[in-house]
Amino acid sequence: MTRRGWAPGTVLLTLALASGCQPGSPPAPTAADGAAHAPTQPQAPSPPLVAAARAQVGVTIRYDPAYQVLAYPGGDVPLDRGVCTDVVVRALRDLGLDLQARVHEDMRGSFSAYPAIWGLSRPDRNIDHRRVPNLMRWFERQGWQQPVTALAADYAAGDIVAWKLNGNGLLHVGIVSDRRLANGTPLVLHNIARGTREENLLFQHAIIGHYRMP
Repeated sequence: MTRRGWAPGTVLLTLALASGCQPGSPPAPTAADGAAHAPTQPQAPSPPLVAAARAQVGVTIRYDPAYQVLAYPGGDVPLDRGVCTDVVVRALRDLGLDLQARVHEDMRGSFSAYPAIWGLSRPDRNIDHRRVPNLMRWFERQGWQQPVTALAADYAAGDIVAWKLNGNGLLHVGIVSDRRLANGTPLVLHNIARGTREENLLFQHAIIGHYRMP
């Protein structure tokens, strides 16, 4: 995909492969997702990051992988659409952390520290923060990394998790919910194909990253 800098106007290009989070069909619900294992309701107020992500449910109703020129800082695509990374970007922005600016500033100073996947020679503030590999690297550079395990108890509400999707091998990211199934598995707030939703996703795909904001 080609880039044309930060000229005014809107540029629409496909970023599905570039961002990593690709629309696809989530696993079909199983008996484990039924009424016998309905998510428990948290007894305490939700952590701020979880509440910010959950506020996107019913608002962001489309998966739209179009590349757009964004305002800076604080730039965003229309709230009714986005990709998986936008769930994380918007939730953290509600808490006062602008990943668009933070990732861009870090890449501008340490471009070689970030994945060289897209054939670029400089940062692109319109898209860099919307790419899963870049977010993973930024989280690592902030010291947010946590162990990747298969134990539900190791994933706290508000943790950020990255996956490699089964089948297509693309990357995905979401936020761990404070609602858990009866077996203790937390739900995940994410956008994989149908807008922001809260679903049983945590152990449905291979976890490749686990992060916790201090």
